[in-house]
Amino acid sequence: MAITVTIRSRMDETTDPERKTLEPILKTENLWKLYHAGKVEVPALRGVNFDVLPGESVAVMGPSGCGKSSLLYVIGGLARASRGKVLVDGNDLTAMGDAERTKLRRSKIGFVFQRFNLLPTLTARGNIAIAQYIHGDGYDPHRFDVVTKMLGLEGRLHHRPSEMSGGEQQRVAIARAIINEPKILLADEPTGNLDTKNSDIVLEMLRRLNRDLGQTIVMITHNPEATTYFDRVVHMRDGIIVDGVPAD
Repeated sequence: MAITVTIRSRMDETTDPERKTLEPILKTENLWKLYHAGKVEVPALRGVNFDVLPGESVAVMGPSGCGKSSLLYVIGGLARASRGKVLVDGNDLTAMGDAERTKLRRSKIGFVFQRFNLLPTLTARGNIAIAQYIHGDGYDPHRFDVVTKMLGLEGRLHHRPSEMSGGEQQRVAIARAIINEPKILLADEPTGNLDTKNSDIVLEMLRRLNRDLGQTIVMITHNPEATTYFDRVVHMRDGIIVDGVPAD
């Protein structure tokens, strides 16, 4: 039975004539990812062609084992492609060595994971600020204030992760991911460990980041309700994209 995709695209509504000339900020070409179980090759991705425009928010949806996590890890440079190309802001990830990929990730890509991965001994402020120092540009108070206010964290900056709710911890993780103005934010089931109320808060924050700051976002999820916060929905099954309507 065919899957029906509902597309809500803020970008579709624009009348800007330059919209159709935009180059994708993220693009895959015939992307394959193979894993090995003994002598058997198991394809997680089977020739995926996928692109995302600057300022677009895209939800990639599918059941467990469909390949969506493998797609996220390969386009984020955390795993190597077996075949094909991954272009991030014009840079070919598949042609890079480990050191080059690490450098590109640090400058172009922000990650948000299902598990918040915060440092337990640091406050919310410390968890966010440390990302600026690791990036190499040092602490930027203006950017810090803009991001933390947008995510509603002003009153929680002196709290450690153990003193915050799951939703607050995920908002700190999002702030850490975008504090250095990455070209692309990749979110791996960011509401998977949250209750409905906190899930809605986090998804609304992602929508605001996209609409107010123009942050390009790709999120993977198995939750159809989460996709309603995004411009475009793409479905995956058995390592391929089975449907999805281009944003143009």
